[in-house]
Amino acid sequence: MYDKFNRRINYLRISVTDRCNLRCTYCMPECGIKLLDHNLIISYEEIVEVVKASVAMGVDKVRITGGEPLVRKGIVDLVRMIAGIPGINDLGMTTNGILLKKYAADLKAAGLTRVNVSLDTLNPEKFHEITRLGNIDQVLEGIAEAQRVKLCPVKINCVIQKSSQEPDALVVAEYCKQNNLQIRYIRQMDLNLGHYSMVEGGEGGDCSICNRLRLTSDGKIKPCLFNNLEYSIRDLGVQGALNMALRHKPKCGSVNTMGTFYNIGG
Repeated sequence: MYDKFNRRINYLRISVTDRCNLRCTYCMPECGIKLLDHNLIISYEEIVEVVKASVAMGVDKVRITGGEPLVRKGIVDLVRMIAGIPGINDLGMTTNGILLKKYAADLKAAGLTRVNVSLDTLNPEKFHEITRLGNIDQVLEGIAEAQRVKLCPVKINCVIQKSSQEPDALVVAEYCKQNNLQIRYIRQMDLNLGHYSMVEGGEGGDCSICNRLRLTSDGKIKPCLFNNLEYSIRDLGVQGALNMALRHKPKCGSVNTMGTFYNIGG
């Protein structure tokens, strides 16, 4: 499927929860967030319905995000359901890695193709400072396990302030080089202010080739992360919401004053 700017839309990002087991400084306040009521969280059946409709329209790439997707009960079952839909060539997940060692083998067996793991520093104290709750050893063990079960390529998402030459980023890059990992540098974003840039080592942030739609954890289809537009699958139906999102996908991002990273999926 193509939008009105002749961009081929073949990528669906799915936020399965607004819950997270970390409180990263650039994502959540230290006190946490007001969580969605459980009855508002999109069900697995609804997600599968959206994926099937999206694939019928031309989507062949799906990524599961959060919050932290591995905290949602039954996430391996969801991966299995999505992997079983004919037409999907690439099924990935973005995770903070805390629970990855526990789930990597089951995710691989269920049909997950690969993972992106967030890692901004290799300094244990600084990692704990950034995440407020995290133990970096759990993340490193999760990355190793993902490689062992061949959830490859394992990509590392490294948030930077201004440059990939920052000290922590350089250390993470060397770690990736030594361990055959791919690194993507993501400049810290601000939805409300419209601050975003191209991902170094990836294609994100380049509006001219944007190929994605997003499904939020409360059942809205968003055509753009940096925009307030969203269309409810519960109010409009799955096909209606997809059609509206495709029709109104903007040429480029602006600002998002309504959403947050933890329920849209970054």
